[in-house]
Amino acid sequence: MKSPFLNHEKKTPEISYFPEFEKLPNAEVKKMQKDAYAFYSTVLGKETFNGHFLVAKKGKVVFYKSQGFSNFREQEKISINTPLHVASVSKVVTAFTVLRLVDQGRILLDTDIRHYLREIPYKGITVRMLLNHRSGIPYYGYFTYDTWHLGTILRNYDIVRLLKKHKFPLNFPPDSKFAYCNTNYALLALIVEKATGKPFPKAVKELVLDPLKMKNTFVMNRSKQLSEVSQSYNSRHVNQNFDYLDAIYGDKNLYTTAFDLYQLDKASYSNNFLSDSLRKQMFKGYSYERPGKSNYGLGIRLKELEGKDTYFFHSGWWHGNTACYVTLRDDSTCIIALSNVYTKSVYSVNRLAAKFGNYPFTFTEE
Repeated sequence: MKSPFLNHEKKTPEISYFPEFEKLPNAEVKKMQKDAYAFYSTVLGKETFNGHFLVAKKGKVVFYKSQGFSNFREQEKISINTPLHVASVSKVVTAFTVLRLVDQGRILLDTDIRHYLREIPYKGITVRMLLNHRSGIPYYGYFTYDTWHLGTILRNYDIVRLLKKHKFPLNFPPDSKFAYCNTNYALLALIVEKATGKPFPKAVKELVLDPLKMKNTFVMNRSKQLSEVSQSYNSRHVNQNFDYLDAIYGDKNLYTTAFDLYQLDKASYSNNFLSDSLRKQMFKGYSYERPGKSNYGLGIRLKELEGKDTYFFHSGWWHGNTACYVTLRDDSTCIIALSNVYTKSVYSVNRLAAKFGNYPFTFTEE
């Protein structure tokens, strides 16, 4: 009789992408809950807010609210599992996807992007310059007005074809200054596809969403029924129609929840998810040609003021969707506000951050 212990294969231990955080004192939790509720009640507006709001610190969610409707016509309520379109906050996930591939040696940060996209007509633009918005490439939402039939859905690779065909002049020489531009991240999505041989939505799922168990997150593509996703509304609750730009991904088109986005935030502190070297390159400014408080890293915005801790965040707006993701690195604190009804109140989370650390803001109630 053979021993059941012979030839026994050892199971490979599952990789944990979430670090261990020190436990929060109860007094601190209660204070954060009080401050978060005050912000939710007076700034977001607890009677009118439509979306997700979450505050967490060191691996613990201290405050969460979801309310309103993802589809007013069908009276579909927003729950903890309802994905909303987070607009340019999508760039954070795109950046992590690219940097994970950099860690794997499948993308090189400082290589000319023509190595991946041979039809690009511009020399000297690197992957890093797309990530930190220093490429000089013009915005596709502008140059398509005169060069594209606006009744035809625009796809990511159509942008490359238009750049090749028309050779639009760069807005400035590569790496000479900062200019925020969605084209950069639409091209990064194509570079991910080239490096992986997979559609961008699938690559994001395998590299970020599945490892972090972000089960209610996806990158939108037009193969989905547009009526199935959360709808977008202006401030008067009028539905905002999809248009010819709504198939472009990388710069936008991520649908997610506050809890899923917080999964990503927790993993961002782990060397198993992103190497320490790349994390340092991500969370630093690159544009100091002119003095100012605002800067941009690799897929993240910065507010820097002497004598204050750096405030890291990314905001988003597309149609009626507004979003803000805040990651306070010195305090391991995360604040997320997402709405599918247009409101600028989500951008006011910087006031709440002032309660949690030495950041360049003050908390005021409206």
